[in-house]
Parts: sequence; C-alpha cells; structure tokens
Amino acid sequence: MNVRKMRLYDTENIHSGEDRDEFEKDYARLIQSPAFRRLQGKSQVFGAGSGDYYRTRLTHSLEVSQIAREVARRLGGLYPFLALKEHPGLTIDPEVVECASLAHDLGHPPFGHKGEEVLDRLLRAEHGLKYEGNAQNFRILMFLEKRAGSDSGLDLTAAVLLAINKYPRCIDDAGRHKGVYRKEWEGIEFLRRTWGMPEGCATLEAQLMDLCDDIAYSTHDLEDGIRAGKILMDRAFFEDDRVVAHVLQEITDDPNYSADNWQGVDQVAMVKRVLLEFYEQWAQIYVECEREPSRTRREMKARWVRKFASEVGIIDDAASGWKKVTFVRDGQRDWELQRTMEILKKLAWVTLIKDFRVQRLHKRSEVMIERLWDSFKSYETGRLIVPPDWLENYELQKASWPWERLAADYISGMTDAYAEKVYTEFYASRSGSIYERD
Repeated sequence: MNVRKMRLYDTENIHSGEDRDEFEKDYARLIQSPAFRRLQGKSQVFGAGSGDYYRTRLTHSLEVSQIAREVARRLGGLYPFLALKEHPGLTIDPEVVECASLAHDLGHPPFGHKGEEVLDRLLRAEHGLKYEGNAQNFRILMFLEKRAGSDSGLDLTAAVLLAINKYPRCIDDAGRHKGVYRKEWEGIEFLRRTWGMPEGCATLEAQLMDLCDDIAYSTHDLEDGIRAGKILMDRAFFEDDRVVAHVLQEITDDPNYSADNWQGVDQVAMVKRVLLEFYEQWAQIYVECEREPSRTRREMKARWVRKFASEVGIIDDAASGWKKVTFVRDGQRDWELQRTMEILKKLAWVTLIKDFRVQRLHKRSEVMIERLWDSFKSYETGRLIVPPDWLENYELQKASWPWERLAADYISGMTDAYAEKVYTEFYASRSGSIYERD
C-alpha cells in the first residue's frame, strides 16, 4: 500500500473511483467543500466586504497555493533526494502542497485572529477547552465536513493531512498553544507512526506550505496596506522612530521569537535599514512604472514574492536530525532574508492590525462573538436555535464531544457577514424575514 495515498477512514478506498489520482480527488473535495467556499466571507486583514480590492481568507489561500506549488516544482529539480522518495515525509509533491495550502486556513473563525482569540478565551475560562485555528482545521477536515459515503470529514489522503499539520503535537497537552485537538490527534498520530515520522518534526510539504504562507503574509498584506493608505509611501513614514520601535516591539513580543536567531545583530539598525530599503525600492519602481501607484504596488509585490520564493531550499537540521525547508544561500540558512521577512510581516501588523480604526472593528467583533457564545453555549437553549442538521450531528457524536465544542464549531464556521446577521437577529429589533434560508 502507498502510505502517502492511504486514507485514514477509507483505507480500502471503496468510495473512490479509478479515473483520477488520489491527490486530484483531495483537491476536488477541498475546493467543493462548504468550508472552503466560506473563506470568501472571512477576514484576512480588512473585514470581508470592506471593498472589492482587499484580500479575504479565500484569495489569500489561493495565492499561498500558487506560490507553494511553483516552489515545490523548483525544489524537485534542485534536490535529487526528493525523487528517490526514500521516506514519505521527505517527499514534495506539488499537488499535495497545493491542497495543503488551500486547506491551511479553514479553521479560522469570523473576524480573523480576533475571533480566534475570543473563542479561545471563552472556552478556556468556562470549560477548560481550547480553540485554535490550526487545530480547528483538522476538526473540519476529519469530522465536521461531509462527503458522499462518509460521515467522518473529507477522507483526505495521509500526505495531504500531514502536509497541513505544521504543528505535529496534541494541543490538549499541558503547555501547548498550537497543535491538534486530542480526538483528531489520534488519527494524525496513527499516520505519523505509520510513516515513521520523528517526534515533533513536520513533513517537508508541511514546512513548505508554512513558509509560503509567511511569504504571502509579508508581501500581500503590505500591498493591501499601501492600497488602503495605512502604509504611507514617503520617506518620513519609513524613517519615523515610532514605526521602527513598534516593529521591533512586535518582533520581540512574538511567541516564536528567539534571541539566538538575532544573535550578533543590531536589531534597531537592521529594522531601520530594511524599512528604508523598502521605501527606496518603491521610489525607484514608482518612476519605472511612470508614477502609477497601482502598477507600482503590483510590481513591488511581485519582486518580493520572487525574491523570497527563489531562495527557498532544504538543509539538514542538526538539532532534530531531520531536514528543514527554509531560505538557503550557498548551502546555508539565510538568516538575513529570514529576518527581513519577519520585519516586513511586522510592518504590516503594526500599520494595519494596530491601527485604532481596525482595533475598533476588532472590539465590535469581540462583542458580537461574546454575545453569540452566550446565546449558543447552553445545550438547553442552544439546541433550539441551531440548524436541525447541527443538532442531529451533536446527538450522534455527543459521546465524543461536549455541546460547548459543537457550539464553538458552529460560531467559528460562520462568515463575518453571517455572524453579523445572526447577531442582529438576536439583539436588534428587526432583521429580514424568518423564511430566509440559512
């Protein structure tokens, strides 16, 4: 049996025809799923519906998948060991990376990271449960989504499931903040044991998907920020000591920050240099594009994506005894480029997410999710106001999952607009007709 194409709940492949490759079937199952369609209505940086220009979770996922697939093809030609496929976790198939990229954000609730933060806080405080977007991905893929012939998710191949699993651990263990909920972890752990994956190590495909996600964040969010006028393209803005200080603060406050990665680096000087070089590149391209801002934005984004994507490579990781997908120059990890990407990511964060108007929207979102939670969290009252198929699902699965988890599932699956609609139905004087289809 090909362990990369095995399916956790359909190992005999009885529900699949022979007309398509297994990874092609995964692709079809993903893009035709309701969870994938709902990404069009979920915030990336700006609220979904803020305008017809800005990215949503759907367009972000599509862009990540395009970058990841192209990089996967390039790596296949650069590293002969990939063609040998001596280990299922040391293989990179472009089709698998593409599927993983399309699915990597399915678990995000409405209103972006603020929604995730609020649901996690409420579940922890009231029930000792956790909510986390990456873990919710697997709850959707392995349980909540349905396909013909299955009541256990989309029945994706092992390769795609493990390519989505960038945090290969159980989040319900003490001290874990990222990972997979225990019920789904049982299946993921079984696949990892079958593959012989080293503990704590992600497959090369998962690492590549994760890095391409960062590439997209650090380039596309900046493009949106410039378009929205949040990032002012003038020298004074990029030389502002307050901007420099905020970017540096976000870098050091990041939970994944490691002082070792910045050892021997004058952080303030590097942040200033990267920001100034970014502006000077803009000024040059602006002239090349005949002073047309729209063309300049697109060209800036394209050049940075190309710069990052062209330096993605694979090295041996002595610390884990595994291999690592990262930026590589002359056979060594390119820390300079890694830090540059981090600075650009944080520039987008401090100028977009930290903007007081965006924070006001976040506060509004927080209030809505808290009140929706209050409405659905109790079984006795919540069961009366959830759609019938959700109640039937709970009755079938209640031995495995508490009502509170199902209530969080329902809220987290909402688009921004649908969450507002339900909130308005509950707490406003009037909202449309009861005969509108949910």
